Amino acid sequence: MTKTHEIRAEVCLSTTDLRADLGFFGGILGMRLDMIYPADDPTVAVYSGHGLRVRLDQAAGANPGLRILTDDPEFASGQTKMTSPGGTRVEVHPLNPPLVLPETDHAFVVRRLADQAPWVIGRAGMQYRDLIPSRLGGSIIASHIRIPDGGPVPDMVHFHKVGFQLIFCYRGWVDVVYEDQGPPIRLTAGDCFIQPPEIRHRVLEASDGIEVIEIGVPAEHITEIDHDMALPTPHLRPDREWQGQKFVFNEGAKATWLPARLPGFISRDTTIAANTKGVAGVNVIRKGQGDTEWSSHDADIHFTFVMEGTITLEGEGKDPYTLAPGDAFVIPPGMRTRYAQPSDDLELLEVVLPGVFITT
Repeated sequence: MTKTHEIRAEVCLSTTDLRADLGFFGGILGMRLDMIYPADDPTVAVYSGHGLRVRLDQAAGANPGLRILTDDPEFASGQTKMTSPGGTRVEVHPLNPPLVLPETDHAFVVRRLADQAPWVIGRAGMQYRDLIPSRLGGSIIASHIRIPDGGPVPDMVHFHKVGFQLIFCYRGWVDVVYEDQGPPIRLTAGDCFIQPPEIRHRVLEASDGIEVIEIGVPAEHITEIDHDMALPTPHLRPDREWQGQKFVFNEGAKATWLPARLPGFISRDTTIAANTKGVAGVNVIRKGQGDTEWSSHDADIHFTFVMEGTITLEGEGKDPYTLAPGDAFVIPPGMRTRYAQPSDDLELLEVVLPGVFITT
């Protein structure tokens, strides 16, 4: 490494209870939080202060030592482990490693609210329920997030190092402010945001009982705090792109409903496929006219969350599942399924990657 390259050093400390240490390092020691992940159940956090940068790691096998981050091209593609002459463990990592999208481990997944999967306290005190336990090999995370008691949210200006991220409001409302998107925006039930990679934002306030569905690709991604940017920013730039994606605020009340890709249903397009250049597509589906039919698709990831009503999910070679609000499922490519016996009030949230795919 030469002096012309940027270098950062972190002291790595092992912790058995990251949640308790967040309060200790932030509150008692007065250090500032710079990074935390994963958002739904954090195991790693980085603090800075008092001339020191500390990395807390709850992962199994974490060992104390020194972690060096550098933009030296010698370390641009991975990590190097070394031991000092005195026996100190040293790891050298690239300062800004490229985002890695794991290959999808395809599976048929059904997650029912009645199965009482645990709610876990995640970032900023929000409660998370995992909708895809396997996370399809790390390719996606789908979370049902709630804040039982409304009011101000203890959030900071931050951003996520992701390939794709959706926030869909399921119940209640939440106020969020975004970089270059004007004053705070209220997201109400049926509305959604696309948060382009690394757009700065902050959650401000939420109603009692707010619930959102959050989709992130890949499953594990870093949340970094931006201590320098103040929101709202002075300029309104609705056409700005972050890594080829535009910010999207889609309002459910203004939707146009058209025949869906599946017979017997109607849908509304949230415009996300167009604004992410086909990275992902998001549609809301309701019961329409006519009979439902068996079908298959060729999408890499096909996730659906039941928002209202009931449906019987039939899968080739599988027992049928009667699904109700709060349930979710993933259909792998090539598998034949049928959405049978949809109730009149049925409403499904469908998220598909890529945004353009073929239904047969």
